Formats: sequence, structure tokens, C-alpha cells
Amino acid sequence: MEHYDGENDYMHQEDDWDRDLLLDPAWEKQQRKTFTAWCNSHLRKAGTQIENIEEDFRDGLKLMLLLEVISGERLAKPERGKMRVHKISNVNKALNFIASKGVKLVSIGAEEIVDGNAKMTLGMIWTIILRFAIQDISVEETSAKEGLLLWCQRKTAPYKNVNIQNFHISWKDGLGFCALIHRHRPELIDYGKLRKDDPMTNLNTAFDVAEKYLDIPKMLDAEDIVGTARPDEKAIMTYVSSFYHAFSGAQKAETAANRICKVLAVNQENEQLMEDYEKLASDLLEWIRCTIPWLENRLPENTMQAMQQKLEDFRDYRRLHKPPKVQEKCQLEINFNTLQTKLRLSNRPAFMPSEGKMVSDINNAWGSLEGAEKGYEEWLLNEIRRLERLDHLAEKFRQKAAIHEAWTEGKEDLLQKLDYETASLSEIKALLKKHEAFESDLAAHQDRVEQIAAIAQELNELDYYDSPSVNARCQRICDQWDALGAMTVKRTEALQRTEKLLETIDQLYLEFAKRAAPFNNWMEGAMEDLQDTFIVHTIEEIQGLSTAHEQFKATLPEADKERQAILGIHNEIAKIVQTYHVNMAGTNPYTTINPQEINAKWDKVRQLVPQRDQALIEEHARQQNNERLRRQFATQANIIGPWIQTKMEEIGRISIEMHGTLEDQLTHLRQYEKSIVNYKPKIDQLEGDHQLIQEALIFDNKHTNYTMEHIRVGWEQLLTTIARTINEIENQILTRDAKGISQEQLNEFRASFNHFDRKRTGIMDAEDFKTCLISMGYNLGENEFSRIMSVVDPNRMGIVTFQAFIDFMSRETADTDTADQVMASFKVLAGDKNYILADELRRELPPDQAEYCIVRMAPYTGPDGVPGALDYMSFSTALYGESDL
Repeated sequence: MEHYDGENDYMHQEDDWDRDLLLDPAWEKQQRKTFTAWCNSHLRKAGTQIENIEEDFRDGLKLMLLLEVISGERLAKPERGKMRVHKISNVNKALNFIASKGVKLVSIGAEEIVDGNAKMTLGMIWTIILRFAIQDISVEETSAKEGLLLWCQRKTAPYKNVNIQNFHISWKDGLGFCALIHRHRPELIDYGKLRKDDPMTNLNTAFDVAEKYLDIPKMLDAEDIVGTARPDEKAIMTYVSSFYHAFSGAQKAETAANRICKVLAVNQENEQLMEDYEKLASDLLEWIRCTIPWLENRLPENTMQAMQQKLEDFRDYRRLHKPPKVQEKCQLEINFNTLQTKLRLSNRPAFMPSEGKMVSDINNAWGSLEGAEKGYEEWLLNEIRRLERLDHLAEKFRQKAAIHEAWTEGKEDLLQKLDYETASLSEIKALLKKHEAFESDLAAHQDRVEQIAAIAQELNELDYYDSPSVNARCQRICDQWDALGAMTVKRTEALQRTEKLLETIDQLYLEFAKRAAPFNNWMEGAMEDLQDTFIVHTIEEIQGLSTAHEQFKATLPEADKERQAILGIHNEIAKIVQTYHVNMAGTNPYTTINPQEINAKWDKVRQLVPQRDQALIEEHARQQNNERLRRQFATQANIIGPWIQTKMEEIGRISIEMHGTLEDQLTHLRQYEKSIVNYKPKIDQLEGDHQLIQEALIFDNKHTNYTMEHIRVGWEQLLTTIARTINEIENQILTRDAKGISQEQLNEFRASFNHFDRKRTGIMDAEDFKTCLISMGYNLGENEFSRIMSVVDPNRMGIVTFQAFIDFMSRETADTDTADQVMASFKVLAGDKNYILADELRRELPPDQAEYCIVRMAPYTGPDGVPGALDYMSFSTALYGESDL
């Protein structure tokens, strides 16, 4: 099944089967008859048959019996019950057996078969026919549908009015069926009496003869085929496959023709490989050219969401877009090496790609791509960190600015009042003290203004997108602050001028104002700090914040004592007023702060403390989870990284050591390849862990030196290395088989190569190769050595691979197996003559390849002077050119 799955085989064309076409009554009728007859042709071997294809398979019994007959294998014991569950079980056993043969059953379920769904039943039978009647058909290098079509074309090529191009309208006139029968059993049909304009007679003749003499049941009705604009392709294919199996024997002339076709096909295949390389190289280079500018684009976004989207796009590129291109690049190198090997084996010049499309050019472009990719990822992460910092600073700026603006509200009006001009002595004294308290408050706010300016400066340095509005707000605050300072100085001077006239002062109000103002500022600062947002990246940082918070809570008892003391001053004032009946306005003339405000802010501080505790606890839990993610990633990365390195070293040793035959080494390498591919889920798991780390915005990991980029590059190098090594061994096998090299010779070649491979890299440089040739007895001058190097190193890279070394050594000891095969083919086609004519080639070869050979025959004349006739030497030269043959 590996051969079948690897060919883009016809079974995969189920994707092209539009099941709705079965609703066409003409097609459904043809399929019912054909599929029923095909099933009965096999069921009769077991002594049974079906009448209604969708009804007779509903219980699954005859379906299982059909599969046993056509496969020659025993299925699981069927259920004999009559209930629906028994029928479903039987059908499922049949479907599971079909799936075990590598067949993908698209949208076909046991319930639909049990329910008698005609469309699904016909689809299932068609799938069985494909797998057991058509899949294994192989003609030359084609198989399944293409192989069957090629077989029909080969067999009907000599017949007039027959042109088989498909499995529908090419068969409507019946001549194709008659030609197949006549080609193998000419005594059964008088082909000369058939007419193209009488399809009914032709079809009935072919069907009757096939049923009577060839044991091929009648699967089609002539009326259905003639009366349908386009006969059903599946029905025709099923019926034609029966002819193939009936006439599967090969003849000697056909075998000889196949040998010649193979030689011509090699030339055509090599030309196709060259075209494929050019196209694949152009497509890959174009993709790289279009991708690099995208990766080099460093235009930053203004929001975290936009940058996160860029990061997600980059992840999609890594997961979805790049891996197929890595495989294309690897396949391109493999195809290039395979093509060069095939050209050397065919004595053809080495393939030189178009300018700029060499493997080295592609590698250089790929290097530029990966350089841009690495820089792009680093830039993305740095931009995300920058935006995160900017968001935090901007929010902090807004909070501090709002607090300050709320504090300054009305201060300019207060400082500009002229109330001292008409105030009494006591009022003036009060105004003076009140102004002193304001100055204290103003000084206390100086630090906040400096913080606001510092934050605005940092936002500008970090290129914050909304810097103009931040700068404008900061400038307004600074201008207002300067104005407040100037107005404060001016009012101070005015009050001091009148202070000499005023002596009465209320010490208790002044003391209250002096102690309440800083305590109020402390509470406001505490509330600001408790509500301040924080951002940390490690457990140590959150522990530091928690420690600072605990220290703050330890100061609360002392702060409460200060609050009680301040409230005690107010209570003392009230007591004096009450005791001595002092006529007061009821408010402190030196400050706007009152006990209710202090108590309210104190309650707010006490309320914010547990909220801050909860925020710190939640952040601590998040950092613990981040640490778990770091350790989880590091544990896997510290295993996978060394594992990749070990596999690389093991593959390197296998490629240069001599243990067993090339087939053993190839088997060993494929087992390695399978184990490596099976390791892919662990890489995917690590990718998932890495994505979780990036989503959690974790930027460092002290538990491992491996990054995901290291693992990706190592994994891609490992896949490329094993693929290249397997390709080298396969090419060595091709060379060995083509040149007839024995295992002992290969071992000697490997021993010599390893001896002079001083660097143990699997390749020899020019000096090592020259030393090796001298040790083997070659008398080398500079010209001779240059000629040899042009053979083993056609790309002028200054190195000699083991494959090139084998090719050179095998050319020195080449046998004549190819010449013997050509001689055998020539004798079969020539018969008793000593030459071949053009008409003989036309009869035995496919039309296109026969004409290809005849054109090359044109310059030659046979031994009897016959134009266009070839003796053996001319025949050999026509096929291979001036070669050793």
C-alpha cells in the first residue's frame, strides 16, 4: 500500500467524484447494472448472487462474502441476528476491512448502507472496484486509471476509427471493445466488417463475444450507452478492467518494445525533471522574494492589540506557510541530486540550471529569509515590551494628573482673593496661618508635579503615539504650577505686610492645620499607591511588592495614632468653643481639611488595603503559573535539544561507516527517519508550550539555554539531513545496479573514500581526491586532473561526494549489461533479419516513441542499402548517441 499511497493514485480521485451525479437516472441505471454484474461475477464463485444492489447488501452478509472472495482473506465472523444493530455491525466489519487496505471511505457510513441508501451503496461498491480491480493495474510506469487507459491505448493503436482518450465517449461506438477482443483473439471477431456508424451492432457483438468466449459477464446495455450523451465513466472502467485481467499476459515482442520505451522514457523523464526543477526553483525564489519585504517591515503599531495581531500573523507564517516551503527546498535539492545521478547513468551531460537558480543561489536566498525572520521576531517582542511599558506609564500619568488637577481646582481663585484688605486682626491672623498651611500643602505636591513631568518625558522618549496630548496636559499642569507659585509668593508678601497689625492667632487651629495637611497628603499618597497599577515579570518582583506592602501595613498603627491626635486637636477646639462660648464661624480658617474628610479618607485607606492584598495574591499566583510554564518548557527543551544533536551525529556516522549492504544502510536510515517522524508530536507539544509562554508574555527562561528557535532550526536540519542521506544511499544503489558494482567493490570504494576523507565530513576536497588518485596509481598532470574534476564536480564547488567518487570509479570498471539488453531487444524486433525497419517500430512501439526513434534513424542506411533500416550498431547509436555501446 505504500506504493499505492505515494502516487497521487486514482483512489484519491474520490475527491473528484461528485456524488450528486448519481442522481442522474441514466448514470445510476448503468452503475446499478454494471456493479451488480461485477459483484455477481465474484459471488458466483461462492455459489450465490445479488438481485438488488442496495437491498441485498443491507445486512452486510453478502458484502462480507464479496470481500472474502475478491481478497482471498477471511473477515471477522459475521453477526447472524436480524436486528438493525447486527446489520450495522456486519457492515462496519466490511468497511473496517476496506479501510485496512488503505482506502479512505469518504462520507460512507454503515447506517447509510443498512438504510439502503442507493447513492452511498454504489459509492462503496465503486470504492471496492477501484481497490481490488483497478488499483493494482500497472503499465510501464503508470498505474490504476492511468495505467488502464494507457493499456487500452497501446492495444487499440493499430485500429482505424479507434481513439481511446477517456472512459466515456471514446467507447460509445463499440469499436474500442471490439478492437481489444480482436487484438488478443482475432478469430472471435471479423473486425473488417464492423462500421463506426452502427454502434448498436458493435456493442452487442463485443458484449456477446466477451460473455460467451472470455467469461466476462455482460455488465452494460448497448441501448444505455448509445442513448446517453456521456456514458458513466465508472461503469465503463469496471467493464474494461475485466478485459485487462482477461488479457493480462504479455508477449515477447511487447516486452522488447517496453525495453526500448523505457530508454526513451528515461530521456523524456530527465527533460521533465529539468523543467520541474526550473519551475519549483522559480516558485520558491519568488516566494522568498515576496516574503522577505514583509519580514523586513518594521513599521510599529500604536496599540498592543495591533502588535499582538502581527505576532499571531508571524506564528501562522511559522506554523502554516514556512514548513511546506522547507519541504519544497529539501525536495528541490533531492530532485537536483537525483537528476544529476540519472544523467550520469545515461552518459548525459550534467544539468546546469538557469542563472540564479542553482542550489547555492536558493540556499543563499533561504539564508537571507531566515536572517530577516530572526530579526522580525526580536523586533516584535521588543515592540510588545515597549507598548506594555507605554500603556502602564500612560495610565500612571493619567491617574497622577487627575489627582493633581483635582487638588489645584480653585486654588488660583483662592490665592487671588483680596479678603485681607477688609479683615479684622483675628481674620488676618487666620488668613496668614491658612496661607502658611497652603504653602506647606503646595510644597508637598511638588514631588507629584515632578513625577508627572518625568513620566511625560519617558513617554516621549519611548515614542508614545499620543505624546502630543500628554505633552499638552503636562504643559498645562506645569504652567498652572508656576502660576500658583508666583501667586503664592505675592499673597505671602501681602499678608506679611499686614501681619504687624494683627497679633491674635488661634494656635489650636494652626496646629490642626499643620498636622492635618501632611497627614491628608500621606493618606492621599497611600490611596494613590494602593490603587497604583503594577507590572512584574518574576516571582521575586511580586515578592518585593508584597514585602513593601507588608511594611506599609506595619505603619498603619502609628498612622492611626496620628489620626487620633489630629482629631484630638479638633475635639479640644470644640471643647474650648463650648466652654468659653467663643463666637466662631464653625470652620477652621487655616485649612479646608475637616475631621469628616480625614475619617473618610482613613476608611478608604483601610478599605483599599485588603483589595491590594488580593491583587498581590492573584499576581503571585500568575507568576507561579508563569514559572511552571518556564519549567515545563525547559524540561522538554532540555530533552529534545540533545536528542536532535545525538540523531544528527548518528546519521553522520551511518553515512560514512561500512556496516552491511547499501540496502541494509537504507533500511537502517529509513527506520531512523520513521523514528524521527514519530518524534514530531513532541516537537508540536513543545510548540504548544512555547505558545503558552508567549501568550503569557514571558520573555526569559533561566531553566534552559534552548529557545524554540534553536529547536526549530535543529529539527529542520535533522529532517533535511536524513532526507539527503537517504537520497545519497538510493543514488548509490542506482549507480551500483546500473554499473554492476559488487558489494565488495562498494566496500573498497567506501574504505578508500573514508581513508582520504581526513576531516571526516563525508566529502573530500580537491587535494584529498588528488592524493587518493595518486595512491591508486594514476599518473596525473594538471590538465588530466582538471578533466577528472570537471566530471566528478560539474558544479565547480571544489568538493567530491561519495556518489561522484563511485560514479568515477564505476566508469573505470563499467560492464556491458546495457549493451547486452539493447542487443537482446534488437534481436527480438529484427527476427531473422540483421536490421529493423520503420514500420516494425511503428507496429511495436507507442506512436510518439516510435516516431521519436524513426526521426533518429533517418541518417542511417541498413546493410542491404535499404533507406531508414538500422543494423545493430546504427540502432544503438540512434538510441544512445556516440557512446560506449
